[in-house]
Amino acid sequence: MYHLSETLRFPPPHLATEEGIVAVGGDLRPERVLLAYQKGIFPWFEKDDFLIWWSPDPRMVLFPDQLRISKSMRTFMRKNPYEITFDKSFNEVVKACARVKRFGQTGTWITPGLVEVYKTLHEQGHAHSVEVWDGPELVGGLYGIDVGQVFCGESMFSKSSNSSKLALIYLARELKKNNYNLIDCQVPTAHLASMGAKPISRKAFLNYLE
Repeated sequence: MYHLSETLRFPPPHLATEEGIVAVGGDLRPERVLLAYQKGIFPWFEKDDFLIWWSPDPRMVLFPDQLRISKSMRTFMRKNPYEITFDKSFNEVVKACARVKRFGQTGTWITPGLVEVYKTLHEQGHAHSVEVWDGPELVGGLYGIDVGQVFCGESMFSKSSNSSKLALIYLARELKKNNYNLIDCQVPTAHLASMGAKPISRKAFLNYLE
């Protein structure tokens, strides 16, 4: 297992364990976290005093032009009661993602340290959010890190029917319009697969990053 020092570097992702762990330790300096995403690595842990850095193989991704919208979702969108915004309430989206209860999980990987570093990366122009509003209430959204032509999706939340799906649909449309290669979804979920996300090899994913 590779232990990070204060030096701002990561080992090559292909040296990851079978589970996908590239390294442990280090710190949550914005420079390190941004470098991780640029190298195809992301932080995922439960406590800020034990940092774990991942690059799984395969990697779940969504190509914007392969977004799948169900017939029922298209019907919903035609009478969509929600307003969609970008980067209007980034910090609130991150905090909502950290609070949301998920099936089979007792805690969150969005630790206080990560909340702070994502806030800083947003202020620097590297992290972005999509918000879904029902009047004045934030009912859904997502956020992630922009590393050029790849958007690294970090988390999403939904407090009302279809709101997180709407956030992803509007994100994919915006990225497609701006010629982005893909959305990094990190690990497989049935929700993402139903919308067109699919696994690709780590090597293929890193090629898109380069």
